Amino acid sequence: MIPLSDNIPHRRFPIINWTLIVLNVFIFFFTLSLGDDAQKFVQIFGVIPYRFLNDFDLFEVSTIFSSMFLHGGWAHIFSNMLALYIFGDNVEDRLGSVRYLLFYLMTGIAAALTHIYLNQNSGIPTIGASGAISGVMAGYLVLYPTAKVITVFPILFFPYIIELPAIIYTGVWFITQFFSGVLSIVSNTQAFGGIAYWAHIGGFISGIVFLPILLTKKYKRRRYIDEYFPW
Repeated sequence: MIPLSDNIPHRRFPIINWTLIVLNVFIFFFTLSLGDDAQKFVQIFGVIPYRFLNDFDLFEVSTIFSSMFLHGGWAHIFSNMLALYIFGDNVEDRLGSVRYLLFYLMTGIAAALTHIYLNQNSGIPTIGASGAISGVMAGYLVLYPTAKVITVFPILFFPYIIELPAIIYTGVWFITQFFSGVLSIVSNTQAFGGIAYWAHIGGFISGIVFLPILLTKKYKRRRYIDEYFPW
């Protein structure tokens, strides 16, 4: 499934979300510009579970943050930034810019720690914003469970554009991530297929946990006639 857009407009310019997108794209092109040194750059600033646990210091802690802004290819950066563009603006709209940035970083940290815990002997660098974006998707689900996500859905190898409730879209996505993660454990592989599925799962679950914490009692949620919020 490839999300194209949603039907929830944001009410103020999502400055943090756009800043994250621009920063990710800028660092991606910077990495490309390194040529043959790009792999070394990723090796240094990506999260490597074995190195993180056995050579633990402040620099290794910093790789949790630096790894969120590194991507391994065009498909990786495009899919992540598309999802962040679609889901992030609405979450920022409800949390506010400062709390949204905190939420993004918290879910990204939780995703990285989940991956490290389940792949303690891995020497493969883990990179990408997917863990934090998984948390953003979870936040979107909590806030807008019946919002419509316009999605490209393959049926018998042909792409169809359909509208799915957010709870269906994110539910299917989470189930596929979960079973792929289980398969990576059963098959005794780390980051099965080159994708850190358990980082996605950790980010998603942490998003569900952290969002209510950041939505404090002092926060007065604005209601709109086009809003899909059943609680």
